[in-house]
Amino acid sequence: MLNNRVELSFDAVVIGGGIAGGESALNLANNGYKVAVVERDLSVGGKMIHLSKVFPTLDCSACITTPKVSEIARHPNITIFTETSVESVEKVGEKSFVTKVTRRPRYVVAEDCTGCQECEKVCPVIVKDQYQYNLIGRKAVYIPFSIASPKVAAIDIDNCSLCGACEKVCPSQCIDFTQQDRYYTLNSKTTIVATGFNLFDPKGMPRYGYGKYKNVLTSMQMERQIAPTRPFNTILRPSDGKVPDKIAYVLCAGSRDDSVGNPVCSQICCMYSIKQAQLLMGALPMADITLYYIDIRAFGKGYDEFYEQAKGMGVKFVKAKIGKISEAENGNLILRYEDIQNGKLKESEHDMVVLSVGVLPNTEASALFQNSVLEKDSLNYVAQPDPLNPAKTSIEGVFSAGTATGPKDIPDSILSAGAAANAAISYLTSH
Repeated sequence: MLNNRVELSFDAVVIGGGIAGGESALNLANNGYKVAVVERDLSVGGKMIHLSKVFPTLDCSACITTPKVSEIARHPNITIFTETSVESVEKVGEKSFVTKVTRRPRYVVAEDCTGCQECEKVCPVIVKDQYQYNLIGRKAVYIPFSIASPKVAAIDIDNCSLCGACEKVCPSQCIDFTQQDRYYTLNSKTTIVATGFNLFDPKGMPRYGYGKYKNVLTSMQMERQIAPTRPFNTILRPSDGKVPDKIAYVLCAGSRDDSVGNPVCSQICCMYSIKQAQLLMGALPMADITLYYIDIRAFGKGYDEFYEQAKGMGVKFVKAKIGKISEAENGNLILRYEDIQNGKLKESEHDMVVLSVGVLPNTEASALFQNSVLEKDSLNYVAQPDPLNPAKTSIEGVFSAGTATGPKDIPDSILSAGAAANAAISYLTSH
């Protein structure tokens, strides 16, 4: 222990516990290397673990992710740090990195928690549930979601009333309000940056009415409504709990738009919108689903067939640019748009509008490196200086995986993670 810091040594530190970071860690661990995975959230699994199904196969996302997450959690060569922030990464020599991290307290002794959720039942405080994208509430003491790993309760101390009800009812006496931040120094020979992406906040496009009109949702809010671990038993619109009959999707909400600072295609929005449309057709067979798009970019294996399948199911596609969304007295939404093919201005009314939000870079990674510069490209993603080795970064011994370097779908993220792990192994075995 140095200055209240626990010092640990690993072969590799992976920053980010999403599907790319986890895959990189597994590849390294399966080759005999000791790996630390640092995740800022309460659970590993990233955004994929919150999805309903994956395109174009419509396989269950949780069924794919959960076994992978369990394998990561149980692997003897992997140490997971959840609820942990990276303070700094410093390269101190050849194959020598020092990563300083802070692990925030759960106020629950993780080793003793059984996941019984008795604490949740008695907690009197209700706040918005960020894991259900604010569609419903959660308690101040809570398990993030049903398939979280680790499945351990945590206390939201900022909203906790300190009433002690959870402490009294806990059968394993694992509530501990005396917990404090814990500090670690992780020594490693290589580092993998798998910090993922951010989703565009559509409040930055006020003409769409998100945050103002209750029935304008983001694609992740709709994703949660159709997922197996969904908050409701059916699809409901927030304003009045009505099952919607007419649902509109607005594609490229925050993508391919210089006015919001994101000129590139996010690569996943077309396909996840088509996926959700197909799932909605199954959940609400009588519903009218319309996708308003600029271009459909179905570039991957089986993607175009998936698009054609959606059209065959009755999903409507309108090539249009949405100018404004307004609200009618009954809570319905009026879309005013330019019909690109006919060159006319039109209006249409829908019960609910889903904004297919785009991907933004997570710019935090570059700020973590103290004495070396982790270069960014013109779009603020981690730069890839070597086109023949896309996992390489501007710092020797630091590699990137997943969407840290740009928008990717799940298969490409996993391929990228494998490339990062292979590049790291090559670096570790070089002389």
